[in-house]
Amino acid sequence: MRTVTAYPTLLRIGFASAVAYRTEMLVWMLTMTMPFVSLALWSAVAADMPVGRFDQKAFTAYFLATIVVRQLSGSWVVWELIQEIKSGALSSRLLKPIHPLVVYSADNLAAIPLRALFAAPLALFGIASGGAAVPHQPHLVAAFLLSLFGAWIITFFVMVIVGSLTFFMESSTSIFDIWLAFFMLLSGYLVPLELFPSWVRSVADVLPFRYTLGFPVEILIGMSSDADIVRGLAIQYAYGGGAAALALLLWRTGVRRFGAFGG
Repeated sequence: MRTVTAYPTLLRIGFASAVAYRTEMLVWMLTMTMPFVSLALWSAVAADMPVGRFDQKAFTAYFLATIVVRQLSGSWVVWELIQEIKSGALSSRLLKPIHPLVVYSADNLAAIPLRALFAAPLALFGIASGGAAVPHQPHLVAAFLLSLFGAWIITFFVMVIVGSLTFFMESSTSIFDIWLAFFMLLSGYLVPLELFPSWVRSVADVLPFRYTLGFPVEILIGMSSDADIVRGLAIQYAYGGGAAALALLLWRTGVRRFGAFGG
């Protein structure tokens, strides 16, 4: 109850911090614009004829949607965790009555309004381009919002997992680099998964990367059937729950180790 009561205040503090450090926030948001490069490349490829069911307008809608989803579901907690564990600054957080992961989550969620301001013009342009059938039925809107939150849950807790590994090793940055490489390839961030060979799509369907980006994007631009959405949400939230459980286990074990060594 203490956490539930304090969470709105934590969100207000996080939002104030995001506004105060808006320049850093803008720089961070601008690092997520790689799909613009992919859009230019694939639009050139589709200039003469469509690639699968993607023509130039469809590619425009798809890659703008990837930027929107990435902005609204991204997290940076891994960098905070690594830095605070290595510097010992985490000790001050552990003395406070609110769990540090709750505070980290509030900081990340509180920045979404600013990221939404950046994403809104892209979303409007994607709609105006006519390359996507943006869902307007209530159940599809609800499904998109659920998938967006599910993507955030997976992303946040995977970053907590990687950051918590710093309790046990010199630095877990290299592990995050590996995760990021697979994310780029198998989430649909650089290439729509539909354009991969069937065996790659089958692998992507059972790995978590698609559910951090590609799955919400497909709902947003009208590429998913109702059956695919139900199946995808079940897989997505299963991954989210598993990532949360593993993150909490590593956190608790790591904090005990951190305290034992006088962190």
